[in-house]
Amino acid sequence: MKWKQIEAHRVALNQILVWLLLLLACSFGARAQAAVSHIESVGFTVSDMDRALDFYTRVLPFKKTSDTEVWGAEVEALSGVFGARVRVVRLQLGGEALELTEYLTPQGRPIPVTSRSHDRWFQHIAIVVSNLDRAYKSLRRHKVRYASTAPQTLPAYLKPAAGIKAFYFKDADHHVLELIEYPPDKGARKWRELAKNKGKLFLGIDHTAIVVADTEKSLEFYRDLLQMKVSGESENYGAEQEHLNNVRGARLRITSLQTPQAGIGVELLQYLAPNDGKPFPQDTQANDLWHWQTSFASAGLNGLVMVFERQKINSISSGIVAIETKSLAPKKGALVRDPDGHAVRVVE
Repeated sequence: MKWKQIEAHRVALNQILVWLLLLLACSFGARAQAAVSHIESVGFTVSDMDRALDFYTRVLPFKKTSDTEVWGAEVEALSGVFGARVRVVRLQLGGEALELTEYLTPQGRPIPVTSRSHDRWFQHIAIVVSNLDRAYKSLRRHKVRYASTAPQTLPAYLKPAAGIKAFYFKDADHHVLELIEYPPDKGARKWRELAKNKGKLFLGIDHTAIVVADTEKSLEFYRDLLQMKVSGESENYGAEQEHLNNVRGARLRITSLQTPQAGIGVELLQYLAPNDGKPFPQDTQANDLWHWQTSFASAGLNGLVMVFERQKINSISSGIVAIETKSLAPKKGALVRDPDGHAVRVVE
């Protein structure tokens, strides 16, 4: 009798082991299908679209590619905002896209006037220029708001970043933008090729940067779930970095990630010091002006959303939402939050 019980337990354990292996294989398969291919756009919420367009097409040389007004149950489901009626404008600079959204109803909250570069809701896009001095003078002529003290050149002792020139500034809603000029030995090859065109000053969007509390935890999301690749790492500090971010004593762990297809990357900014940055407001909605969203394209949208659900990723949208419109792209997607609260949209 005892041997029969042992044999029965052995069979049961074997069945459990087979079931676990099948579950693991299915999970791996779902993740393999769910890999993102590229960043389709980066976007944020604005308070006045006409004013924003004046800034992005006159002060900066973005080109408008579409202008759409949408509303209805699908818009509410995707944004998580009840009663949402939105005007969405897509802009192009080089080969990259910027998406601006104005909530005609209901309007959200402004970016806090006390917002700092090390607060967790901080996000920006880095616009590559061929000559930072010329681009900075252009911004000064238009009297833009400063975020950096002045343009900075990162010093030689920061080897991964040495020679990079950068400057932070703000639009009318206080969204932070960066101008960046790469030295010949740094940056993507396409920027060096585009910079050879002497008449072209603003070249495109290199990356979007987000402040994170814990790089390793963020890598679990962007590297392990979205399957981005780490393309560079640096620890930046010193007077130049402090004045670039306008944060006294700033010391940052910077991790760059790239999708399989070349395009906009993601830069994780973990402030090792100071550590008093404010957390992402838990009651944030997509109509609040500090709401940014990074949109990833994926051929396996369904599989990726299954992975999000299995990993208990915080969702903004009601699952996958399809919006029927001729001019709005993308038309199908899901909106979730990363470990720090930054919005990530996956589109098909």
